[in-house]
Amino acid sequence: MSLDNLRVAIVGAGPAGIYAGNLLANAVEEAGGSVSIDLLESLPAPYGLIRYGVAPDHPRIKGIVNSLHEMLDSGRIRFIGNVEVGRDVSLDELQERYHAVILATGAIRDAALAIPGIEKAGSYGAADFVAWFDGHPDVPRTWPLDAQQVAVIGNGNVALDVARVLAKLPEDLRSTEVPDNVLEGLEGSAVTDVHVFGRRGPADIKFTPIELRELGEVRGVDIVLDEADFEGVDPAAAPNNQMKIMLRTMTSWLGRESTGAFRRLHLHFWHAPVEVLGDEHVEGMRFERTRLEDGRVVGTGEFADYPLQAVYRAVGYYGTRVEGAPFDAARGVIPNVEGRVQPGLYATGWIKRGPVGLIGHTKSDAMETVQHLVEDAAAGALPTPATADVVALLDERDVAYTTWDGWLALDAHERGLGETHRHQRERVKVVPREDQVEISRADALARS
Repeated sequence: MSLDNLRVAIVGAGPAGIYAGNLLANAVEEAGGSVSIDLLESLPAPYGLIRYGVAPDHPRIKGIVNSLHEMLDSGRIRFIGNVEVGRDVSLDELQERYHAVILATGAIRDAALAIPGIEKAGSYGAADFVAWFDGHPDVPRTWPLDAQQVAVIGNGNVALDVARVLAKLPEDLRSTEVPDNVLEGLEGSAVTDVHVFGRRGPADIKFTPIELRELGEVRGVDIVLDEADFEGVDPAAAPNNQMKIMLRTMTSWLGRESTGAFRRLHLHFWHAPVEVLGDEHVEGMRFERTRLEDGRVVGTGEFADYPLQAVYRAVGYYGTRVEGAPFDAARGVIPNVEGRVQPGLYATGWIKRGPVGLIGHTKSDAMETVQHLVEDAAAGALPTPATADVVALLDERDVAYTTWDGWLALDAHERGLGETHRHQRERVKVVPREDQVEISRADALARS
């Protein structure tokens, strides 16, 4: 086939899906063709982990949202929200209606931490906690915050987000878009000490400098480090400027005097989790001291137990399976070759390469997938759709799907709530799914 009248569905309206749609529209237009793109999302609102996976006190994320908004507001991509592939429409039904389907479902589940006792009450996945404090519609409205001593397992930015939100004074979150039910929960938190544990040393952290710097600026919280973890650490010998900055930041904290703050945030390195202690509920955690041997982390045979009442694992995300698509359960990805899954089926983002990399990686990753799709279309290698528009099918099934106009209405509603909120916020998120759908569909229902 040529690149005329190409029809493509993208499943997942996070950055990966939106970038893929925008790049595809550009590539086809530059080649002199035409394409219609539908962006299907299981949630009523777009933006994926940018809306529901980033801590609310990260204002720089607004720039990313503004960029994604412009791509969807251009009219070249049709947003269809509150539609889950496998529930409301099958993958086969999409493939019957489009020349190609790109899966961009990402990774929203926590990776497993295979140690004894991890299933005890008081043990949580970081992704679930992040979804709670970001107002995800499909998680409970309350969160147990009755533990005083809390462990966060992981040395990445998600671990820092979790630790910072647990330690931060609730009043310092009031100006953000944190939902009221979350603020109420944090105001009743019993947390006094948050311990962040990493298997490797300070020179192997996966943080970014800005995330680490923000940690040291949290009001009313003392940062606690162990000098033994920094033996032999020389910031000047770091392999790059980013690591030099972070090592200098942390070594500067070593000399800090305690302020007697109500909360303390402890950073532990060279600690491998061994076992969660306790009968039915978390009562502590055992760690083995580690060291590097030929670049590998090995145990030293030295163990330490910490009294804890809650554990959050932030050891990575796991890909979201799409019913009807192949899936590599060991890696949590859809098997693919540079984005090609099978004729007419593609993947991009974390479901393609695994949950690694930042926004910049997502864009280049989408470019690779889109280039192959365009090549396949130009070569006549894509199947020919046999049936009509997917919206007709959704209407037939009475699926309460949302649209871009619906999102604009919900966005305006949330901003309006922020303007009248007692703490004067930029927005207050509407949390219940049914409320999001009702607000998003109000105009369409009024016209019907």
